[in-house]
Amino acid sequence: MRTLISTAFISLDGVVEGPGGEPGYRNSGWTFKDIEFVPEAFEIKEREQRDSTAILMGRTSYEAFSPVWPDMAEFAHYKTMPKYVVSTTLTDDKLVPNWGETTILRSLGEVASLKETDGGPVIVHGSAKLNQDLSDAGLIDRYHLLVFPLLLGAGKRLFSASDKDTQKLKLIEHEVYSNGLQKQVFDVVR
Repeated sequence: MRTLISTAFISLDGVVEGPGGEPGYRNSGWTFKDIEFVPEAFEIKEREQRDSTAILMGRTSYEAFSPVWPDMAEFAHYKTMPKYVVSTTLTDDKLVPNWGETTILRSLGEVASLKETDGGPVIVHGSAKLNQDLSDAGLIDRYHLLVFPLLLGAGKRLFSASDKDTQKLKLIEHEVYSNGLQKQVFDVVR
């Protein structure tokens, strides 16, 4: 069984929207506007790229990443690994041709089936709504969070507000950096 890892830049109040400067969000670019860059805080991002064997994302994140990431040197390894996009509306003719193998999954059931295949970790990038649905369905195995010392108020959140049973997490790795960022890695306890 493959491990499904949710990775996120997240504000202290749980917002994940617009971390890299995506248009249309009031606080867009919050990961670099008011926070001093400390390279060691981003070691986990390099590790994710090295250790992951596939990327999973929702349609909105795919449409944001696919025009940019294929040509970015810092995401070179992601170009060669399989990508899976969970969408009920995306069609094959809308997939970019220069980003390697991409498969459209139509349901969380197909994500569960993907997890049952042989292979290494699958990393979930962006995709706030997909992360909420995956969590509510019990499909996420681990969280890699870089928590920024910011309160953003409004914005898409990583965790759903659905009424559900408590889900216990086990902190397996953490670090605090000089700029206030916190790395928090949690395994989901089953």
